[in-house]
Amino acid sequence: MRSLLLLGCLTTTLFSGNLIAEESTLQIAALSANTRPIAPASTNVWQQLNPKKLKLRSASVLVVDRFGNEVYAKSEDKPRPIASITKLMTAMVTLDARLPMKEKITITKADRDLHKLTGSRLKYGAKLTREQMVSLALMASENRAASALGRTYPGGKKAFVKAMNKKARDLGMTSSRFKDPAGLNAGNVASARDLVAMVRAAQRYPLIRKATTTRSMSVYPWKGRGPIRYGNTNRLLKNKSWSIELSKTGYIHEAGRCLTMQAEIADQPLVIVLLNSFGKLTPMGDSNRIRKWIERDIRS
Repeated sequence: MRSLLLLGCLTTTLFSGNLIAEESTLQIAALSANTRPIAPASTNVWQQLNPKKLKLRSASVLVVDRFGNEVYAKSEDKPRPIASITKLMTAMVTLDARLPMKEKITITKADRDLHKLTGSRLKYGAKLTREQMVSLALMASENRAASALGRTYPGGKKAFVKAMNKKARDLGMTSSRFKDPAGLNAGNVASARDLVAMVRAAQRYPLIRKATTTRSMSVYPWKGRGPIRYGNTNRLLKNKSWSIELSKTGYIHEAGRCLTMQAEIADQPLVIVLLNSFGKLTPMGDSNRIRKWIERDIRS
């Protein structure tokens, strides 16, 4: 059993999507034998950090390493509205259904926002493939794209939301509830701890990793007309000092500014969750404060 556990630690060093499944299998084997997993060498790294030096403005924060060790935590178990962070779950449910990704989906009035009355560049009649809708929902947080994904799910939006909540339960997201695919409903709630589980699950999907880290994208929703160009909502992707493998932002008034990422800091793969930041740039500022706090204390 000791050899098995050591192998589990070694296979996670690259933290790729394929290796996560392998890591989970080994951890389950260890737990089923009532054996405590061997602590990785990186566990002791975080003991060098002084949490009192880190002043963050987000109401809930959780930073964990690839082994689940907490690097920093603040109100991490309190459920809060998560706004468009929801779209990570929307993408996973869509991909789990194995629907035709090249199938064209048409935006209709049923996809309009009746919660916040926000607009969209995808006007009624716009047609894009399901894959493009997933990409726009993730990288540009396009609400009508997310709504259309739920509407065209087998059984419609009601069945889609049911599948979202089932997926959350399957992932052990005990504090989470979902009401709509776009995150416009303030009833979409989760704790920071739940969102770590969701990010880790989402990291296993190549399309989600690619879409959430794509800086810009052009689509052609209408024949004979020019493109619509979208940019990623996470400004940190433009910063060369960041190495980000997955990210998603979110905002509605009830949720404040939200950001969740999988990123590498000081050669350590970390999941970062920031919820309820009232200030447009606060999640970016808190993320930079976390990175500098880790790099300064770990390398000093």
